[in-house]
Amino acid sequence: MLLDTHLLLWAAGQLDALPAIVRELLEETSNEPFFSAASLWEVAIKHSLGREDFRVDARVLRRGLLDNGYSELAIASEHAVYIQSLPPIHKDPFDRIIVAQATVEGITLYTSDPLVAQYSGPICFVS
Repeated sequence: MLLDTHLLLWAAGQLDALPAIVRELLEETSNEPFFSAASLWEVAIKHSLGREDFRVDARVLRRGLLDNGYSELAIASEHAVYIQSLPPIHKDPFDRIIVAQATVEGITLYTSDPLVAQYSGPICFVS
């Protein structure tokens, strides 16, 4: 399971904001949670811009995710070129690369963003 950036932030520090279904899935030992390198890139950029909703240090977030059993999904050229086949539903480049990663790798992407959920592929909208 691949979590989008907001779900990752909630999983790392605001469990009460995390949808119950995602909490349950994370507790199941048979599920392997992944985070995208794009999520850390997004957190680092938005943190450095002073965004209130991105106050976490990306280095601390990464270490915490790895320490808690998450696997990192690197961005590959195959993911990058897949983006050109995506319809222009969402303009955010971070979300688009995460959608591409999920689709190319066949990993279910969990998202709380209704725009991201409009893409076809292994995407599950949670609220």
